[in-house]
Amino acid sequence: MTPRNPNDPFGGPRIHFLGDSFVQGLGDPEFRGWVGRVLQAAAPHATAFNLGVRRDTSAHVRQRCWAEAEARTLPGADHRLVLSFGANDAVTEGGATRVAHEDTLAHLAALLDGARERGIAALVVGPPPVVGMGADHLERLRRLVPAMAGICAPHRVPFVDVTEALAGDPTWTAEAEAADGAHPGAGGYARLAQLVLDGGFGDWIEPRPGRA
Repeated sequence: MTPRNPNDPFGGPRIHFLGDSFVQGLGDPEFRGWVGRVLQAAAPHATAFNLGVRRDTSAHVRQRCWAEAEARTLPGADHRLVLSFGANDAVTEGGATRVAHEDTLAHLAALLDGARERGIAALVVGPPPVVGMGADHLERLRRLVPAMAGICAPHRVPFVDVTEALAGDPTWTAEAEAADGAHPGAGGYARLAQLVLDGGFGDWIEPRPGRA
């Protein structure tokens, strides 16, 4: 159990989840998404802020990240940052991806640099697959994921790879196909949440030395 912070009446860490509609939990009839399920399982005493925005790319997240986080900062609290983006970056519009591969990586590196400068522990969840976008989109994500992990490694930031596991998951695929081609229902988000938990979220959210 996470100890209470004497400066925060709710206790525990303050976690900022930034990303796209998968972070938002769009399509979940239970309105919990993967973020709510992860919190329920591993951080029930955290103060969490779901800052997922539909259609957001890494460029959008980078642009708004610190204004969003700083508006929710409590001096002396254990602040954390969870980032998840990339699926919208890899969408093609007008013959080009919305965000170029190398630019996605640059945005991620800049965000992790900013977290390190602020003393905020970060965790990155890879982009879920978008079933309705087809094989080409999935292949772009398959190229992006190891590169994102390669950015996280020197920053000592955990990276949770969910793309391949969800691409082969029948519940994720069936629920997305039955809806808008992208967003699953409760079963798919439960599967994504379990991948995040299995990827080390519980260990990562443990209190850091020197924090209440």
